[in-house]
Amino acid sequence: MRIPALSVTVAVVAATVAGGAAPVAAATVVSPVNLAAGTGRHHNSATVTYERVDGAVNSVNIISVEAYSGEPDCVWVEWNDPKDVGDGWTALNSEPPCYGNNLLETPNRIIKAPKGYQLKVRLAAYHGSELVHKDIAKL
Repeated sequence: MRIPALSVTVAVVAATVAGGAAPVAAATVVSPVNLAAGTGRHHNSATVTYERVDGAVNSVNIISVEAYSGEPDCVWVEWNDPKDVGDGWTALNSEPPCYGNNLLETPNRIIKAPKGYQLKVRLAAYHGSELVHKDIAKL
C-alpha cells in the first residue's frame, strides 16, 4: 500500500512541531530580601530584589537595591563576595544614601560564588568610617 507523499510530509511536519516545540519556560521567581538595622533616628533599611539565574550554580541576578539611611548614618548594601580581599563584602549600591536620604538603583547585576558558598547580603550603616549597625540575610 502506497501512502501519498503529501500525507507523509504532513505527518513528518506535525511530528517535528509536536516533538520540537520548546517547552514553556517556568516563571522566574523574583524574591525580595528586607534588611533593617538601628532604631529611632538611627534606623536604616534596605530591600534587595533578586532572581536565581537558571542553570547556573549559586548565581543570582540583582534586579534592584533600595536603601534608606537614618539621620546621622550612611548606608551601604553589600554582598559577601568570595573574591573580595578586604573585609569580604562588596557594595551593590554605587554610592551610599546619607543623613536621612534614600537611593534606588537597578543594577541588573549577576553575582556568583562557588558551589556550597552561602550567598548573603548585608546592610551596613556607618558613622564616618565606623560600622555601627548591620543586618545580614541569606539569598
